[in-house]
Amino acid sequence: MMLKNLLVLAVALLMFPQIAQTLYSPALADIGQAFAVGPEAAGQTLSVYFLAFAFGVVVWGRLCDRFGRRPVMLAGLALYGAATALALGVRSFNGLLLAQALAAFGAAVGSVVTQTVLRDRFSGAELAQVFSVVGIALAASPAIGLFTGAGLVQHFGYRGVLTALLLLALTLWTWCLWALPETRPASLPTASLRGTLGLMLKDAALWRSVGLVAVFNIALFSYYSLGPFVFQRLGLSAEQFGYSGVLLALGSGLGAWLNKGLLKRGAGSEQLVLAAGGVMLVGSVLVVLLQDRWLFVLPMLLVVMAFGMAIPNVLGAALTAYRDRLGTAGALFGLLYYLVIGVGLTLAAWVQQLGWTLLVCALAALCLAIPRTVRN
Repeated sequence: MMLKNLLVLAVALLMFPQIAQTLYSPALADIGQAFAVGPEAAGQTLSVYFLAFAFGVVVWGRLCDRFGRRPVMLAGLALYGAATALALGVRSFNGLLLAQALAAFGAAVGSVVTQTVLRDRFSGAELAQVFSVVGIALAASPAIGLFTGAGLVQHFGYRGVLTALLLLALTLWTWCLWALPETRPASLPTASLRGTLGLMLKDAALWRSVGLVAVFNIALFSYYSLGPFVFQRLGLSAEQFGYSGVLLALGSGLGAWLNKGLLKRGAGSEQLVLAAGGVMLVGSVLVVLLQDRWLFVLPMLLVVMAFGMAIPNVLGAALTAYRDRLGTAGALFGLLYYLVIGVGLTLAAWVQQLGWTLLVCALAALCLAIPRTVRN
């Protein structure tokens, strides 16, 4: 029962950064109008989010190895709440970007510390199964974020989104204060940050994992970054964009469900990642062909299904060689892939071409997955 309760809390904490990102997505057009900036500038708020998130991951991961998982989680959620309250009071676009960066830095605690807690309690095939279960639950995050965000923007503008995020952070902080256990091993030494980084920089398998996590996330979040403006160009509303999140959540959930079932049947995680790359390639080609019509949303199902298949397998196997320094290694791993995601989304916001962004990501995923499969 204790592990079940921990898993429920872990799912909520892992959903938090995703919901914070996707809830914000329908507000991008409203932010552009409120601060008189174009789509390229408004889209940079998500890029700033990921770049600040990357540095938050390494700081919180390092601190959770030194001071424990529980106090660091509470500190990060408190910082997120304070930064969101600050965003509600800013009057300039640069001020909003600064508040967004601070909020992203705090939100990173929900990713790196929660993954570290799960790796403390589970390992090997059991950990892969846990990440698969988590993946199914996380499939609901885009639907919750987009649907709720669209409704809030429709009635209250972007400030309604920020208020909802503030309330969510306060709720999670209270829940963690009441229920989050300390899982840091008592005998865990504090690993050298420089030494761990040196090991990871020379680890080719880890770099492949960084690349795979990055390209699948860039494909997913480029839709949330560029999608509002594609819908606007096609004469569709922010509310309709929010409804698309429900459809995409079904695809992500199907991918995670297929992944869980195939793992139970003995399928290899490397082969599943390769298959996910192929599925994303098919979806991205169809998006390119249909990008001037609302029907482009349908092949996006394949893209998010690929995400649901690939990510649990990549995350579950990425740090098996670093069990003596999970917090520090997880922090650096997160730093690396979130930096790549941030750069990728910045380029995607600059070119404003959803279909071609997805196609590049799919080809990169296949290039990275094929060597892993052949090697194994």
